[in-house]
Amino acid sequence: MTLQEFFDILAANPAPVLIYFILLPVAAAIAGSLTTREEARQNPWKYFYSALVYMSSVPGIMALVLCVYTLFFERQRSLLEVNALVYFLPIIVMIATLLLINRKADMRHIPGFRRLSGLLMMLAVTFIAILIIQQTRIWVVFHGSVVYLFGLFIVLFVAFYLGWNKLFSPSDEDDSDKGTTYRVD
Repeated sequence: MTLQEFFDILAANPAPVLIYFILLPVAAAIAGSLTTREEARQNPWKYFYSALVYMSSVPGIMALVLCVYTLFFERQRSLLEVNALVYFLPIIVMIATLLLINRKADMRHIPGFRRLSGLLMMLAVTFIAILIIQQTRIWVVFHGSVVYLFGLFIVLFVAFYLGWNKLFSPSDEDDSDKGTTYRVD
């Protein structure tokens, strides 16, 4: 099964996709009405907001990468011919969900990432890597299907996440709360 076949299946059965993408901003709006900014920092709510961020950002960034790929690299098709449910709805829902979450919860306090821009960049790089692997036909050697491609996405995402944290984490940690520090002047 190719990605195009997977998108054709989604287009043939739009009800689950629509329900998923309608529930994300609705859940963010309901959570926003039930919590204050201080409560959004506390345990059950910050993990709920984190799940909503990931559940909206992964399909949204994938759709954004697909739109850019279709616009610049695919000569047979234009963006006017693609399925709006697969290409544009995830982007709109991602933006709406992130805006709703940002009204109540400070993104710095949501676990899983330090900055939203870092998460979105990391997802974009992962999807670009998957797209390159699929388009270069390297994956055909291993007889991979979309399920295996999704598994490779998870592995690459975790690898990029760990690499991103190692690369951009501060090397000089503040040791003031760990006891006595010695300074050479």
